[in-house]
Amino acid sequence: MPSNFSVVYAFVFCAGVYFPKRLAWWLPLGTMLVTDVLLNIFYYHVAPIGFYLLLNYAIYAAIIGLGQWFGARANFVKLLMGGLLGAILFYLVTNSLSWLQDPAYAKTIAGWIQALTRGHTNIQPSTWELFRNTLFSTGLFTALFVASEKLSAPAESPADKMAGVDEKETEAEPKEAEA
Repeated sequence: MPSNFSVVYAFVFCAGVYFPKRLAWWLPLGTMLVTDVLLNIFYYHVAPIGFYLLLNYAIYAAIIGLGQWFGARANFVKLLMGGLLGAILFYLVTNSLSWLQDPAYAKTIAGWIQALTRGHTNIQPSTWELFRNTLFSTGLFTALFVASEKLSAPAESPADKMAGVDEKETEAEPKEAEA
């Protein structure tokens, strides 16, 4: 898979959209935290939790909140755009912070644009290519999650079916069934 081709942004956005309130927070963040800490210890051999990891989780939490703001009743296109908005938010925040903290970038508009597009000159792929892959994967996985939810959801919920029914009609039904 290409670099930055990941389900993460779609997962946290759709968790905010479809999971119950508390589950939307602890399931995706807890799952990712456990795996990130284990990867950092056993694979990368670095400190289990660092500043950038905490920053990532703050942005993931914002994306979950964004998903809850959109809600499950939003149409397919709005939810797809919401998932992409979450990926854009992550890109802008992390690359802007990198620009602010990395002495290799000039602290000018041109340096910020370099951080958002090319990145460091000696690192491949460029920041722009990573962002492109992030947008593609986030769009793909958000579309798959939302489409599967929309296509598998009942056309009308039981509460919606009963919304227009009069109480007298529901009481009369059992008597008719007995006769």
